[in-house]
Amino acid sequence: MEEMIPAIERHPLEPFLPQGAKILLLGSFPPKRERWSMEFFYPNFINDFWRIMGLIFFGDKEHFIIKDGEKPHFDKVSVESFCTDRGIALYDTATAVRRLRDNASDQFLEIVERTDIPSLLSSIPSCRAVVSTGGKSASALCDILGCEVPPVGGKTRTEFCGRTVNVWRMPSTSRAYPLAFEKKAGEYRKMFEQENLF
Repeated sequence: MEEMIPAIERHPLEPFLPQGAKILLLGSFPPKRERWSMEFFYPNFINDFWRIMGLIFFGDKEHFIIKDGEKPHFDKVSVESFCTDRGIALYDTATAVRRLRDNASDQFLEIVERTDIPSLLSSIPSCRAVVSTGGKSASALCDILGCEVPPVGGKTRTEFCGRTVNVWRMPSTSRAYPLAFEKKAGEYRKMFEQENLF
């Protein structure tokens, strides 16, 4: 019996590139839509990305969560406003993938088409830092930029698109990544402090 080749999925979101963005955060690819709690990046309610942002910028890991009688979910309006105010751009390192297993794990994502990072950076000329938010995105990003993958929580510097950029590799905010929430938040806080986003 022939093995079925998984279908190619195209990225369901447009890049979020606010004017004056100072930092570009890149994941790998969104989870399947049934896992979404909002129409924006890091939409899976059990992913801790927005909890980490809430804790380090507002002292409250539930800052971006709405509990209004329905299922709790992330507040897209509040999230977008925060990113615009802080100069945070968001997208992913893949624009098309195959899921080799029926889950959201990066381990089983095959990147079919990479994101055009130079095009993203040309749209945000104030950006001086590019941040991967997991292992697969770090590998893809550094391959595109032609630099070595830094250690988790670390950075390297590279010349790209006519500017010097810091390239950070942050821990995954997935709960499957084996690092305590507080330690993940500490790594992200350190990066944002060094990039003057506070």
